[in-house]
Amino acid sequence: MKMSNIIRRIFWVVVFLVLIHPTWAKDDRSIKDLSKALAGLSSDVDPKEAELVSVTAHTTARKLARDYHVVLNPEFQAFLVNVGARKRGWCGHWAQDIGTRLKELKPKTLVLHWGVAYDHTSSENNCLVVTARNQPFKDGIILDGWRRAGRLFWCPVIKDDEYEVEQHYGHSGITAWKENMQWSAWLQDYEPGKPKTKGEDGSQ
Repeated sequence: MKMSNIIRRIFWVVVFLVLIHPTWAKDDRSIKDLSKALAGLSSDVDPKEAELVSVTAHTTARKLARDYHVVLNPEFQAFLVNVGARKRGWCGHWAQDIGTRLKELKPKTLVLHWGVAYDHTSSENNCLVVTARNQPFKDGIILDGWRRAGRLFWCPVIKDDEYEVEQHYGHSGITAWKENMQWSAWLQDYEPGKPKTKGEDGSQ
């Protein structure tokens, strides 16, 4: 192999590492911060379980972006699914596939829920919400792989200002997120299978 070809390959490897390093760093910080936030939901939450949920949610979201062959932004990915150019990539697919991995952890001190905003509209979004045991849905933390195209978005349900109702001037502070009880039941059932009423491929 010519020396020029070797140098060229080394150059592109270095460029690749430089470009992806900030992504790794951002994920690492986000994983640590989410772990703390989950553990902070209640004194009963196991910090190790919180960390495992955080790591799994982040890494699964990144993997799904590759598996779904995500390009550009979530809206364009949904368009590709709608026209048959992609098999998966709707918000419901992200929630379902991340949820499947989290179910495998069989969490004991954290509870998985399914959230939906603007149900049955063109603005519908689906996500996962994690709470402590016996904690209301609205006090939980959102896990959304779709919104940032594989870079896991998370925040407390009541602080998600991208999904509020009655937004006229500024923020209303009223969350648009509601729990879908049927899909929450699926998430909390650690046996194989899922409800049939929402459809095999999840919601758009």
